[in-house]
Amino acid sequence: MLEEHANVVRVVSLAGEVTGRKKLQKIVYIAKKLNYPFHEKYHFHMYGPYSEELTMRVEELCTMGFLTERKEDKGSYQQYRYEVTDKGTTFTESFCKEAGGLPQIIKELNTQSARFLELVSSLLYFDELSREQQIVKVRTVKAKLNFTDEEFEHAFTFMTKLNQFKNN
Repeated sequence: MLEEHANVVRVVSLAGEVTGRKKLQKIVYIAKKLNYPFHEKYHFHMYGPYSEELTMRVEELCTMGFLTERKEDKGSYQQYRYEVTDKGTTFTESFCKEAGGLPQIIKELNTQSARFLELVSSLLYFDELSREQQIVKVRTVKAKLNFTDEEFEHAFTFMTKLNQFKNN
């Protein structure tokens, strides 16, 4: 159980800082789909794959003092920023094993927008379908986002790049 908490702290540590709850959800989901040791259960939600377990785990980590959560008022919405505390760094060193390619993958994911990660994670959620079927499915369930053909192409290219990092 503590190892699962430590894995989440490790993600934030590798990222340096994660801006947004949705972004953190997508980063962990994508890493999980790349077979890194994340065990949170996900279901499809309004913003793509979502894990109630991860939400609870992040709250626990903030309460335990391993992560800090800063809320920023952006006018029409609240944005959250997550960083690892010194206590969190010590905690992860006790539990986490180095996973090949994960540092590069987390850094790369963290440079992307939450919107783009929503597209990538949604495509990965339907990865048992053919590429064409994935596009149709995402266009159906994410119709309001109006993803373009170029965004889909970029997402598939990005997923290939992430798999190459994993194999390094």
